[in-house]
Amino acid sequence: MTDIRSKLFAMNTQMRRHIAAVWWLATALGASHAFAEEIGSVNTNFRLPKSDRVVVEAYDDPAVPGVTCYVSRARTGGLKGAFGVAEDPTEASIACRQVGPIRFQGTVRQQEDVFTERMSLIFKTLHVVRIVDAKRNALVYMTYSDRVASGSAKNSVSAVPLPPGTQIPLK
Repeated sequence: MTDIRSKLFAMNTQMRRHIAAVWWLATALGASHAFAEEIGSVNTNFRLPKSDRVVVEAYDDPAVPGVTCYVSRARTGGLKGAFGVAEDPTEASIACRQVGPIRFQGTVRQQEDVFTERMSLIFKTLHVVRIVDAKRNALVYMTYSDRVASGSAKNSVSAVPLPPGTQIPLK
């Protein structure tokens, strides 16, 4: 019995070292929420040390002050989620709104990634893309995820109509 306990302790110690190494690597690769502000969350599945949940995060468009996008998506809990090495599901929903006076910080491209965030250690990334609809004087935001080997067609879209007379400075 003592032999089994010592082997289990050694395996747990080795596992903690691996998890610490993976956490350090994730931090070094920039797997953080640099632009996201978590607004709230709900638990969907109890796990220790951290439950699975659906989070709502706010992203302020860096090139268009006055526009905020709210993205809801699932976050995996458990040990992998606690150490930032879990692979989150690809589903996400987006709603973008005018939250203040819209001003442009220079010119914007017809289409560009405005936010990206890792959804797994290496392979999956969440994207929020801004697309200019000049004909309708609106900014369209789309969220999707991609993978190194195969992407996902799961996406969500939202649009922010600009006030009359507001010109979009295109590059």
